[in-house]
Order: sequence, then structure tokens, then C-alpha cells
Amino acid sequence: MMQFALDHLLWIKAFHLIAVICWFAAIFYLPRLFVYHAMAEDTVSRERFKVMERKLYRGIMNPSMIVTVLLGLWMLMANWEAYKGFGWMHAKLTLVFLLIGYHHVCLAYMKKFAADANTKSDKFYRIFNEIPVFLLVAIVILAVVRPF
Repeated sequence: MMQFALDHLLWIKAFHLIAVICWFAAIFYLPRLFVYHAMAEDTVSRERFKVMERKLYRGIMNPSMIVTVLLGLWMLMANWEAYKGFGWMHAKLTLVFLLIGYHHVCLAYMKKFAADANTKSDKFYRIFNEIPVFLLVAIVILAVVRPF
């Protein structure tokens, strides 16, 4: 019975990692679209970016985040007694909450672009696009190395 539980959690972890990869692919690409959208000067291009941004957010980014969070919570609850005393897990969860916040900030920027109300420059979005890189590096180090 214990082997079944372990195999079960390994499957959950595998699908969690797949969802994380999809989420980060989208979370890296959407702000890059914002860079190009902010630079677009013609209506056809701006309208094309609106469609691309909406489809990416709704079709990949949101579902991937939801699956990532649900499977992560499943694994966390299955091992809560083991994890609750570790500082690295609390730090990781804090960074995940920040990443979820970043995800929702992307939605707010996407809505501004959709309403033709963007006030930020392409340079702003280039910098904004780097934030999830730092979160990814820190989250992976915390999850793998477990430094404290």
C-alpha cells in the first residue's frame, strides 16, 4: 500500500512539473508580447497582439497556473507534517504567491492593452519580463537544494 501512495505522488509531481513548465513558458512570453505590443504603431498589429495575448492568457497561462497550484497543494497536503517545519518550504510558498501576483498583474496590463489604455513603454515591459526569471531561479533552488 505504501508503494502505491509513493507511485501516486510521483505521478502528481510529474504532472505538477509539466504544468509549471507550461505556466512559465506563458509567463515569459506574455510580457514579451507586451514589449512588441507597446512598440506597435499600426492598428492591425495592435489588434493581432490583443488576440495573441488573450489566447495565451486564457488558453495556456491561466489553466497552467491553476493545475500547478492544485497539484502543488495536493502534494503539500499529502506531506504537510514533513514540510511544515522547513523554512525553505515557507520561502518557496511565499515566492509562489508573488508569482501568482505577477500573473494577475499581467492580466491587468493585458486589459489595459485591450482597452487601448497602455501607458507603459516597451522598455518598462522588457524589465517587467525579467521578474519571473528571478522567481523561477529562487523557487527551483529552494525546492531542489532545500537550503534551510
